[in-house]
Amino acid sequence: MSEPSAAQPAPLTAGVLGGMGPDATVDFMAKVIAATPAGKDQDHVRLLVDQNPKVPDRQAARAGKGENPGPAMAAMAKGLEQAGADFLVMPCNTAHAFAQPVRDAVSIPLVSIIDVAVDACRQFEAIGVLTTPGCLDAGLYQEALAKAGLAAVLPDDAEVTELMRLVAAIKAGDKDESIGRGMQALSTALVDRGAQAIVAACTEIPLALTPDMLDVPLVSSTDVLAEVTVAIARGARPLD
Repeated sequence: MSEPSAAQPAPLTAGVLGGMGPDATVDFMAKVIAATPAGKDQDHVRLLVDQNPKVPDRQAARAGKGENPGPAMAAMAKGLEQAGADFLVMPCNTAHAFAQPVRDAVSIPLVSIIDVAVDACRQFEAIGVLTTPGCLDAGLYQEALAKAGLAAVLPDDAEVTELMRLVAAIKAGDKDESIGRGMQALSTALVDRGAQAIVAACTEIPLALTPDMLDVPLVSSTDVLAEVTVAIARGARPLD
């Protein structure tokens, strides 16, 4: 007689600090759905989403030219916890420069998009980090990659300025193919400087840049966070 199967863990609910930006949050939600092995509605992950585009600009705050977004993000986190979230995710890389107020505001974990993206890069030695000035200034990927024993290949000032122009166009609703080609060129420049893979370390980037456009692997922080969210919610990955 076979042993009875162990009880499946109760599914967890993910709270999403969204709106940074809105399209990137919707893209993340779509990727959560795509990453879920589901045969019916009830198999999907429950998401509680605060789609709040009114959070103060993270780039301006890092540059000392705008309001600190930390209090707004902390209030969002509190609301999501009170609504029943078991853990939090934030599909915005630069927002993680202000993650501490979020962690301080709640008793549930915040799963870092930075940490999970770096974890997905461990089979490489040198990672091209395509990201924004605020994320670079905060050293988010530099520190995480160094801790993992990986080298960071970073864009120069002119390349960061160009990336921000392209990201701003996406945020304004521009879907022109030239945006993807521009990001492709920026990625190629990092590869030419030794990057073995590119991490899309801004959640607007995967809206225009796709893996088939590069000669090296593209690690989308959005995709990785979506996959980890599904794994945690379904009990396939422990919640640290």
